[in-house]
Amino acid sequence: MHEMSLAESVVQIIEDYARREGFARVRAVWLEIGSLSGVETEAMRFCFDAASRATPAEGARLEIVELPGTAWCMKCSESVAVAARHDPCPRCRGYQLQVTGGTEMRVKELEVD
Repeated sequence: MHEMSLAESVVQIIEDYARREGFARVRAVWLEIGSLSGVETEAMRFCFDAASRATPAEGARLEIVELPGTAWCMKCSESVAVAARHDPCPRCRGYQLQVTGGTEMRVKELEVD
């Protein structure tokens, strides 16, 4: 389950910010997770809860903002929405797609005390 290592990385980011910015507690964390990132959101919630114990993020509300997958269709010369990496273009049904979005995961925002 790679979500545990991702959750531990998110907690490390939070701890680094807490030291640098001087806050003691995180009330909420907003994570942007792309639909093509391979991150299972329910597993991430479970792992974040476990990884955040005894840290400033313990008990924080985890808000996940799901980002859509997008790709550039070389045949259509347009940006299109895609649900999976190997799906065809929804317009021309071709497979000449270059993924341009939806693979990322990042901490978007923190609500802190």
